[in-house]
Amino acid sequence: MDLSVLLKGQKRDLYLKNPSLAASGTFGYGLEFRPYGDLASLGGIVVKGLSLKPRRGNPSPRVCETASGMLNSIGLQNDGVDNFLRDKLPLLPWKETAIIANMYATSVDEFAKLAAILNAAEGVAALEVNVSCPNVREGGIIFGSDPDLCAQITGAVRKNAPDKFVIVKLSPNVTDITLIGKAAENAGADCVSAINTLSGMAIDVQRRKPVLANVIGGLSGPAIKPVALRCVWQLAGALKIPVIGIGGICSTRDILEFLLAGASAIQVGTGNFARPDMSFKLAAELPDALRKAGAASVKEITRALKTD
Repeated sequence: MDLSVLLKGQKRDLYLKNPSLAASGTFGYGLEFRPYGDLASLGGIVVKGLSLKPRRGNPSPRVCETASGMLNSIGLQNDGVDNFLRDKLPLLPWKETAIIANMYATSVDEFAKLAAILNAAEGVAALEVNVSCPNVREGGIIFGSDPDLCAQITGAVRKNAPDKFVIVKLSPNVTDITLIGKAAENAGADCVSAINTLSGMAIDVQRRKPVLANVIGGLSGPAIKPVALRCVWQLAGALKIPVIGIGGICSTRDILEFLLAGASAIQVGTGNFARPDMSFKLAAELPDALRKAGAASVKEITRALKTD
């Protein structure tokens, strides 16, 4: 059974031993999940969003359960890129598994500086650019909701990280996700990942207040899978670069659906909260699932959806 995936980008390629990656923001820095499985068994680990300086994140409560999903407003709490490179990265199995750095910033200049720092890090295989960030210099507009802003960010990262595979993580909170995907592709992205969380909120009726201290949070989990599948299918049909599928993956059947829809690889996110061993479990079960689906490789089932 051939589980390997070669993501062929415009400037760089990324080899994965299997298509199952742990999603950013749901797997810590990877080290926290060592008690639950072998990190090297995964196709890749996307670490929690890294910023130039450490961030404390949003006030609590910042996570709550919803029907078939969860809301979070963590606020991208992290130790900062320098601390990650010094204290975390050396302990990760970067010689055996792709370590992907998710990037968070609030201006084009910050993204450029962050990209340059990560470009010099030997153990980082790829960058995942979080364009679901507010551009503080443009009045808080979200980078990923405007094709021009998305292109600016992608171009800055591409220029300052010439040695890395560049992934742009797209938001579903737009009218047409393919327009943003094309902007990223035209600006030099090697790949896109989709989707990030949907905007949502929850209300405590007894207190007559929002459940989250930040009021609005990101909805994830099985509830968003149909939206994610639609976005992946649209992007796969519109772009020449590969797509990584994200959204409510909790079973190997979910993985196969995303592969059929056009994803070349997938990320397991909220499922890691339900079961800390979820990413390991799905990676181990994938060969049998492929056999039962009549496929001898991941490549054989990718983009094999019949719509006529």
